[in-house]
Amino acid sequence: MKTQNNRAWFLILPVIIAVAFSAILPLMTIVNYSVQDILSPTQKVFVGTEWFQTVMRDSELHEALYRQLLFSLSVLAIQIPLGILIALCMPAEGWRASLALVLIALPLLIPWNVVGTIWQIFGRGDIGLLGYSINAMGADYNYTGNSFDAWATVLVMDIWHWTPLVVLLCYAGLRAIPDAYYQAARIDGASRWAVFRFIQLPKLRNVLMIAVLLRFMDSFMIYTEPFVLTGGGPGNATTFLSQYLTQKAVGQFDLGPAAAFSLIYFLIILLFCFVLYNWMQRVGTGDGK
Repeated sequence: MKTQNNRAWFLILPVIIAVAFSAILPLMTIVNYSVQDILSPTQKVFVGTEWFQTVMRDSELHEALYRQLLFSLSVLAIQIPLGILIALCMPAEGWRASLALVLIALPLLIPWNVVGTIWQIFGRGDIGLLGYSINAMGADYNYTGNSFDAWATVLVMDIWHWTPLVVLLCYAGLRAIPDAYYQAARIDGASRWAVFRFIQLPKLRNVLMIAVLLRFMDSFMIYTEPFVLTGGGPGNATTFLSQYLTQKAVGQFDLGPAAAFSLIYFLIILLFCFVLYNWMQRVGTGDGK
């Protein structure tokens, strides 16, 4: 009988320890804080589910959740089709393909706080190219004073920053399709739309599922870019869930409600990712009815 060597587990032991300290222990601390009222560093009172009930009744939370859902769904509705379109238009091989990949990936190399600073200057009506150009065309654009302008600017900024990720994923998926499929399509006289509909799009399903999940999770946790660009304003127009949580935990130092909200925040992300994953799994298989 062949003996089993379990010493290989020691190779992943550092990863297990790192995850335990970076994820499990903080999660246990958050759960502990969410059911207690922190009166002082040495005095705590057990309050059960009181903080969860308080957070769920918070009207500001409901507004932030609505803004967050609208933003994340807008991101997916724009970036996924746009990423597919750009990937389809990119060269398949040669130095042009390498150059296109480098240029496309450039926004991904810029740190999040720098992206916010760039667009903060870019959108100004006096010295910013975007703001000055829009105002020169007769529109009254002011992302610091108009709620819609601020929200739209944050959306466009995120599209500029993260659409390249979708493009790179789709490009890799397209290059992985065997050439035999295209040869069969040419023999059958298939149109460009038919090739995309029946060959490319089905083969991209797994790649698109990764892109959708990554972009949803990242957009749902967006914080740095809108904080640097607008500070959550004007008013609360660009105050998303992550900024609301930061205000609770750091600004107001309400550790109990903030811990309860962070757990709710985590569960919301898990729920929507679960729904999106199952929906993407059924798309194109004939099972979704």
